[in-house]
Amino acid sequence: MNITVWNENRHEKTNETVASIYPKGIHGAIAGFLTEAGHDVTTATLDEPEHGLTEEVLNNTEVLVWWGHMAHGEVQDDIVERVKQRVLEGMGLIVLHSGHFSKIFKSLMGTGCDLKWRESDDTERVWNVDPSHPIAKGIGEYFEIEKEEMYGEHFDIPAPDELVFVSWFTGGEVFRSGATFKRGRGKIFYFRPGHETYPTYHQAEVQQVIKNAVEWAKNQDTPKHTYGNYQPIEK
Repeated sequence: MNITVWNENRHEKTNETVASIYPKGIHGAIAGFLTEAGHDVTTATLDEPEHGLTEEVLNNTEVLVWWGHMAHGEVQDDIVERVKQRVLEGMGLIVLHSGHFSKIFKSLMGTGCDLKWRESDDTERVWNVDPSHPIAKGIGEYFEIEKEEMYGEHFDIPAPDELVFVSWFTGGEVFRSGATFKRGRGKIFYFRPGHETYPTYHQAEVQQVIKNAVEWAKNQDTPKHTYGNYQPIEK
């Protein structure tokens, strides 16, 4: 499968803690374990021309993985529209952590996508609430992330097509942390864990979920429908 991992790559340049955890960038860490899983993976970052998301790159991408946080506003609107059209055409999209506030996710959801948050070394317990779902393959009843940023409800998104994971935090909050959506011919999965100052993407369960998600999001040659004025099939 051809996968593109997109990342702002800004925290890694300005925060020594992030650089020490992800010396090849968050995109490099994710690309690494997806490559080990047998996929053809390329990376793209914000400061590349066209944010690395040229028409050629997107046309060759079956699933796009998106991580963003501090520079959502710097993503050009025409590039967002380009990505959106590819999703509607059938490209899979995996949105991670603070990508909930990205232009592309908000555009596809049609809502504000806001939430509660707190950085205080909370433990996150990720409950598997749909164990038969392909994205939950190999994941037990729950897994824990020792330290993570808290996200809490209400999460201002449309009702998900499927809810795969729900998180609980030591502060008492809960959060819909693994949710699927369909837009056009494309499939979208939002996965909550992944704050930049924690080694979350080095954890085996988190990697397994993302590996499962890209397999699920790949388009399975769904039919292309015609729209607009239409002639009758029957005479």
